[in-house]
Amino acid sequence: MTTTALSATRPAAAAAVQTKTASRLLFVDNIRVFLTVLVILHHLMIIYAGSGSWGLYTEGRQDTVTAVLGTWFCAVNQAYFMGFFLLIAAYFVPGSYDRKGARPFFKDRLIRLGIPLIIYSWIISPLTYSVVSYATRGQPLPWKYFIPGAGGTLIGNGPLWFVEVLLIFTLVYVAWRRFFQPNPPMPPVKTDSRFPSAKAIVLFAVLLAAVAFAIRLWLPVGWEFGLLNLQFPFFAQYIALFIVGLIAYRRNWLANLPDATGKRWLIAGIVLIMSFVPMAVVGGAMESNEPFLGGLHWQAAALALWESMMCVSMCIGLTYFFRRHGNQQGRLAKFLSPNAYTAYLIHAPIITFTALALRNVDVYPLLKFGLAALIALPLCFVLSNLIRKLPYTDRVL
Repeated sequence: MTTTALSATRPAAAAAVQTKTASRLLFVDNIRVFLTVLVILHHLMIIYAGSGSWGLYTEGRQDTVTAVLGTWFCAVNQAYFMGFFLLIAAYFVPGSYDRKGARPFFKDRLIRLGIPLIIYSWIISPLTYSVVSYATRGQPLPWKYFIPGAGGTLIGNGPLWFVEVLLIFTLVYVAWRRFFQPNPPMPPVKTDSRFPSAKAIVLFAVLLAAVAFAIRLWLPVGWEFGLLNLQFPFFAQYIALFIVGLIAYRRNWLANLPDATGKRWLIAGIVLIMSFVPMAVVGGAMESNEPFLGGLHWQAAALALWESMMCVSMCIGLTYFFRRHGNQQGRLAKFLSPNAYTAYLIHAPIITFTALALRNVDVYPLLKFGLAALIALPLCFVLSNLIRKLPYTDRVL
């Protein structure tokens, strides 16, 4: 990015963005909905076609086209969507902490993150496994697996690993503020802070890729710390993006992102999406994907770099796109937005039971994926809306 571009007048859409956390950032709410839908579709694709782990229930791949398209879809998502989720979550942490103070903020996070984490990990997850076991093997899950940790994971089962990570990262932030900034005045949001230059962004992506590659020399993609269900091979991105979210709030980067910069990175993201299949084919993924997962292989380095560039491209590009074209909400968006968090929390059993209900439907797997999506996606948000109407849920959900 040139100095001229950096100093250009901010677009009208950016100027309209509210910098106070208390105000609703409609385009950010819409990004949350988009990412939630993407997570649901991602896990549903794994059931029918994609690469990845979904221990509840899978039907496997049936042909090369399904395998390639499913793996492509899941790889693109994995490259950026959970890191982007963490960036957005982190963006609202400093302002909330400033307004509430350490103790109330800590209590609020513990309630909103800790309670769903425990309920899902120790009640919903084993019940879901039990239903799957009965439907597929004719016998329920043995009672001992309802004891926390008996199945190998103590907490953070399934997609709730993200809630666990967000809770851990948030508590680390609270500790940092308490020890290093115990009684500071509230730092103001810098309305005139410049968005990082293209060179700085590329350097960030390259360093992120180098760290990810180094971690995967010992912990390849797919390795996880089972007790807490954490996949450390992706944690370089998760930690970095959470920190970027904290910085972005103080420097008002969501508002100060120039349109021209956003367009360029969105185009870069699209190009990177299209480059995944050629990279995989040249690297021999049709025969084996092992060299891409980790170790001292050029394929592992290429995947780490591709992921990092995809991550920064899509985070910047989608921020621009939603701020420019999605900074408003109609009736549907107003319904989806407040229900997105609960939809994320409950989507695993819903898509699993949907797939079980359709398991005897003999259609092409990608068509079956589409059919299941048409059923499961509305169910997730409708049931979320009903759950949020239950007594006392407003404090948590």
